[in-house]
Amino acid sequence: MSDDDNSPISAREAKQLFAGLKSAPALVLAVSGGPDSVALMWLAARWRRSFSRAPRLLVVTVDHGLRPEAAREAREVKRLAAELGLPHRTLRWRGEKPKTGLPAAAREARYRLLAETARKAGASHVLTAHTRDDQAETLLMRMLRGSGLAGLSAMARLSTRDGVVLARPLLDVPKSQLVATLRRAKIGFADDPTNRDANFTRPRLRALLPQLAAEGGDARSLARLASRLARANAAVEVLADGAERFLRLRDRGDASQAAGRSFEASAFALLPEEVRLRLLLRAIDALGHEGPAELGKVETLLAALDRAIAADRPASRRAPANGRAILKQTLAGALISLAGGRIHIAPAPARRSKGR
Repeated sequence: MSDDDNSPISAREAKQLFAGLKSAPALVLAVSGGPDSVALMWLAARWRRSFSRAPRLLVVTVDHGLRPEAAREAREVKRLAAELGLPHRTLRWRGEKPKTGLPAAAREARYRLLAETARKAGASHVLTAHTRDDQAETLLMRMLRGSGLAGLSAMARLSTRDGVVLARPLLDVPKSQLVATLRRAKIGFADDPTNRDANFTRPRLRALLPQLAAEGGDARSLARLASRLARANAAVEVLADGAERFLRLRDRGDASQAAGRSFEASAFALLPEEVRLRLLLRAIDALGHEGPAELGKVETLLAALDRAIAADRPASRRAPANGRAILKQTLAGALISLAGGRIHIAPAPARRSKGR
């Protein structure tokens, strides 16, 4: 992309943005009507016209039912899509809306509706218009929440969600370039006031970005940091994969594996802390039945396991006669125990209802 953050995106640059999607059968474009997503639609339509055999494009607008202007904005997107020769659908998030955590709930509903539409349309990808500015804001939000390395990697260019690939072709593009592109093409766009609503975390952080930029922490620098953290995270994932294979080879034929996962405690303790943490997270998320485990709780569990393994080390050379667990804890619907020199992770028994 151009080094000038205020220059319109050229046709050549647009081809580079969408180059990896040329062989897809169909693509769903998530377009709200704001400048980022309208630019995504306009650039994708121009890119598609540049070659004969191109993916089918379907423009989708999700009306969350939270603002009266949303229906009008969806109609405007439909009008512009028609001018570009693209089909359009409006999806509505129906039902009662939560009183707390509304942005997260709306985001989950949006992705669910987009993925459902993509599967029905035979589309392999859903394209969203997340920009470099969005990446910087996401990194800041996750830093403040104390996310681990995986969370600080922020948004990936490609990820899988509900059986559909979620693509963010504009992730390295500043918002200002998209606005400049639309202005040159003389295309209008909507202004969503919730993007400046200080009741929500992201707009509050967005307002701080100019001050951070003055100290060298502009969107470019923050996005670069997220990219470097993603690279480190990928390396740790490879180490965790290797460690998991190593532990399973040592445990080949162990009958306890059938009921869940089991690690030799002494071998587990030799691994780096971040790798041990990821192995626990993987096992708990795979075998638990109460959703993803919270990182902080798994860190607390790992610290307790490490202390128990250290205390049990002389005795771990021989299994206790009664098989009594030294440590036993449930987390996210998984049962984790240490007994006989081994760590066991299995589904936890279902909780009894209070009425019984």
